[in-house]
Amino acid sequence: MKVLIHVLFIILLALVTFFGVGPVFFADGFLAERLWTVAIVVGIYIVVAFIYRKAIYWANKR
Repeated sequence: MKVLIHVLFIILLALVTFFGVGPVFFADGFLAERLWTVAIVVGIYIVVAFIYRKAIYWANKR
């Protein structure tokens, strides 16, 4: 079960990185647009890390 959780979150983080950080580097908009995108991506990383931590705790408790 723990391996499945690890694989799922590795894939999820790879997708967030690809679709979140890519537009920051290649955006041709204003600086404010890039900063908003970075803030949203960092927020998504924090939420995913929190859920990952809870999932691992749940798997260890089981």
